[in-house]
Amino acid sequence: MAQIMKLHRARELDFDREMVEQAYDRWAPIYDLVFGGVFSKGREAAIQATNELGGRVLEVGVGTGISLPLYAPNVRIFGTDISEEMLKKASRRVVAQRLNNVEGLAVMDAEKLEFADNSFDVVMAQYVVTAVPHPEVALDEFARVLRPGGELIILTRVSADAGMRRFIERQLQPVVCRLGFRTAEFSWSRYAKWLAGAKGVELVERRLIPPLGHFSLVRFRKTEIAAAA
Repeated sequence: MAQIMKLHRARELDFDREMVEQAYDRWAPIYDLVFGGVFSKGREAAIQATNELGGRVLEVGVGTGISLPLYAPNVRIFGTDISEEMLKKASRRVVAQRLNNVEGLAVMDAEKLEFADNSFDVVMAQYVVTAVPHPEVALDEFARVLRPGGELIILTRVSADAGMRRFIERQLQPVVCRLGFRTAEFSWSRYAKWLAGAKGVELVERRLIPPLGHFSLVRFRKTEIAAAA
């Protein structure tokens, strides 16, 4: 068992910030072409939920800005990403489409957000949690910058707990890590464990999103209790 745990920690350490940054710099020129259609259903569902809430939104992992035109005009957005090349494309999109509700774009680590506590009404993270070295640290940061009563909305991969799908995901992991994300290690129990330890955060919704039900839209709310803690 100790040997297994040691191997698990080694894999976590191998998946570092520099690897992710370099991977998404490489993805930047073709990201919209490769993933634009594949992730469209999830993107639309997440943006719809955000638009219904309104206010000031932080989109972590904004990438090429493919989501930005979908936000309602009254929603104010700040976008961050680890990849400077991705953000260059996002900046061009903002200018070309005159997206005046975008407050700014900045290179930023999801695990070290450069914002004060309680800064945003909504924190949005699409396909980000499985692409950071320390997912729970990132989730804590998302909750920190969220105001009480606001929502954290994530689109995320939820891996299998058992069976053939779990076996396949584990076999694929060494390959996809080099592409900037992971297939295994993200069963719902991991999210549930984080939620159980997060003060003042409650689950609002969890639903499957195409393609193939491998992804979920998950919504958490930061309660008023969190402000007093």
